[in-house]
Amino acid sequence: MEHNTPILEVDGLNTTFHRGGQPLPALRDVSFSVARGEVLGLVGESGSGKSVTLRSIIGLARRYGDVTGEVRWQGQDLVQMPDRALRQIQGREIAMIFQEPMTSLNPLLTVGLQLEETLRAHTDLSQSARRDRAIEMLDLVGIPSAAQRLKDYPHQFSGGMRQRVMIAIALAANPKLLLADEPTTALDVTIQAQILDLILRLAQDMDMGVVLVTHDLGVVAQTCDTVAVMYAGRIVEQGSVRGVLKDPRHPYTVGLMRSVPENLPPRTPLYSVPGVPPSLDALPQGCAFAPRCAACVAACTQDRPPLTVVTEGRQVACLNPITKSQGNAA
Repeated sequence: MEHNTPILEVDGLNTTFHRGGQPLPALRDVSFSVARGEVLGLVGESGSGKSVTLRSIIGLARRYGDVTGEVRWQGQDLVQMPDRALRQIQGREIAMIFQEPMTSLNPLLTVGLQLEETLRAHTDLSQSARRDRAIEMLDLVGIPSAAQRLKDYPHQFSGGMRQRVMIAIALAANPKLLLADEPTTALDVTIQAQILDLILRLAQDMDMGVVLVTHDLGVVAQTCDTVAVMYAGRIVEQGSVRGVLKDPRHPYTVGLMRSVPENLPPRTPLYSVPGVPPSLDALPQGCAFAPRCAACVAACTQDRPPLTVVTEGRQVACLNPITKSQGNAA
């Protein structure tokens, strides 16, 4: 799929939290772009910085830490934007779906009221028009008897239906960019597929960019156009989904690929990347993946590799990248 000029450009994004006066670098020099209609997948283990990236883009992380770098949105830098101006963009132009709908939805308010709150904040619709739009959105995301269900509370919906409500709220104001933070967590495989298909269809229909956070490389393969692999707060490899998954160059990406069980005989031990991700207060001096990496060389423990272009459209942060033959043999 061909995409237009980027609508979002993230350049050198850094997010640092503090604990007891000690800095904890959660993001380090993260850069990527997203175009209209493009779906970018952010993938990596828990703690790699995926969710912090989304919260840093939309301005939520700066409430708790220091955010630097640039997040360019239609000629404006969201990092430098005052809170009042940023609130005009949050929900209206850039929307977000959070991981767990039951904690994101207010259990004391009906879903109709929560949908109308978003419309009241971000549109000029009248009260009757807001109700019509709320019904339209619930119907759009596949909730039966939408008009009747406006009066229901979140606990009266199943997990999949609550996630559909979250999508309806996020898309009610016709945003140009959707940030989806593991929108299918804790859902069964059938409902997961339905939710992902829904997000993709709406992205195409609304010509909307999407940044999708996930642990699942299968989800990336089925839904994303481009992918960025994150480790210890950095992007270590990015490129087209087809290129990265067919020819991974970073040892960490190769490890993630090997961790996906495929055509294994019964009782075969499953592969996992050796070791554990580093703590934010004890990051290695050089490459953060070096202690877990079979391809580590001496320089890896001293120098942090920059994200560099290795082939057209592919960037890798590794001093000793894997060749295609090595990747196939791994």
